[in-house]
Amino acid sequence: MEESEPLTGPPTGHAAAQLPGPAVPSYARQPEFALPSRWHYKPRRAFWESKALRAGALITLLALCGLIIMAIVRQQTGTEGLLVGLALAVLPVPLLLGAFLWVDRVEPQPWKNLVFAFAWGACAATLIAILANGFATHLLATTFTATPKEANSWGATFAAPFIEETCKGTAVLLLFLFRRRHFQGIVDGVVIAGVTATGFAFTENILYLGSAFGRDQLLDAHGFPSATLATFFMRVIMSPFAHPLFTGMTGVGFGICAASRKGQARRWLAPLGGWLLAMTLHGIWNGSSSLGTFDFLAAYAMIMLPLLVLLVWLAVRSRSNELRTIRTHLPVYAMAGWLSPLEPLALSSMRARRMARSLARRARGAADAKAVREYQGFATALAFLRARAADGRPDPDFTQREQELLHHMWHRKALAQPVLIQSAHALRPAIPLGWPAPYGTPPPYYGQQPGYGASSPYGPPSYYTPQPSPGYGSPGQGPYPSQ
Repeated sequence: MEESEPLTGPPTGHAAAQLPGPAVPSYARQPEFALPSRWHYKPRRAFWESKALRAGALITLLALCGLIIMAIVRQQTGTEGLLVGLALAVLPVPLLLGAFLWVDRVEPQPWKNLVFAFAWGACAATLIAILANGFATHLLATTFTATPKEANSWGATFAAPFIEETCKGTAVLLLFLFRRRHFQGIVDGVVIAGVTATGFAFTENILYLGSAFGRDQLLDAHGFPSATLATFFMRVIMSPFAHPLFTGMTGVGFGICAASRKGQARRWLAPLGGWLLAMTLHGIWNGSSSLGTFDFLAAYAMIMLPLLVLLVWLAVRSRSNELRTIRTHLPVYAMAGWLSPLEPLALSSMRARRMARSLARRARGAADAKAVREYQGFATALAFLRARAADGRPDPDFTQREQELLHHMWHRKALAQPVLIQSAHALRPAIPLGWPAPYGTPPPYYGQQPGYGASSPYGPPSYYTPQPSPGYGSPGQGPYPSQ
């Protein structure tokens, strides 16, 4: 691992849980606050472990799978059927992705993770599922001497759920293993699983809608496209959430695993249980569709809709817990002078965070709004980093990661801190005043009228003047030893 450049602004040690005693402030000890322009904390890797090499191989593999799956769909539906299926299947995708991005607003997944999840579901998982489902149906027909109709029904009810949920769940497993820093709880699991399943459903819908269009063309080229409309209603209007709901169970299982301590039984049982539940729900759904209209509607109303509501409630509740984590664990950094007393309150409110970005955009433009958004993201990651350590699950590189996050926050502090304080004041009635922090009630406000700050780039001087940071001390101090 390469050595990181020392910070010459606020001390760069471990976040102490106790306020330092009376001491000479940092601005008196170090007149100049010079920070390095780049952060160099990154491990050395051999060539075959290069991120660029791995990314190139993965992109090539997914692109090849995409080309093969499109060729298979075109062979089964024809060029016209492929285009019609593509145009209709893409309609629910923005709504589903928007819903998952809304749930993931507190600490958003990196776009690379989301692109990988969608591409895996749309290309790799679908290709494997089509080939494996065809083989399973053929095996059932030849082994049990079943009729083609019986083989298709058995395959859809028993083989397809196992194959498809395993293929989709593989993306969740890969991101859990190789992008562990960004996989911390139930929200992350639900979002990754949902985006993967959305990609899978997108490609599958192209195949089903294109095939239905082909049947309509075969029966009557100028007639009413009844099969296409019926398929569109069932798969796009009535049940676009089916695949995300099934795979979401696997995501919940891995999310519980990520939030568990080492040695706990649920750390291993939760992913397995989520995967089994996903296959069970998928099998019930496929089986009910082959039993008749009444049985299908009964399963839809009594099982699928309640479970969908339960999954949405669980995701929203988990997001509220994430905001509570921010409000609980950031005040210690306010004690040490890295944050102002009101910032933990503003950062734990989605409305205040949005207002802060809007204030920065109106005052200075999109570049400053981006800096505020980045500041909020680093502060959120810092709160979760400390929460894991407090829960007995510290990251192996806790000290280095903490210094890295504080470094990036310090560079954006002058832009982000004033608007966060402004938004906290504007939303004071909506923000709980109780501080779950070791030092009790927040101090009184600095003045009468809210404003942006004396040293702020946004406007004239007002009530708040940022104070120099008293710092932490040397690395390794505090309740969590250096790793």
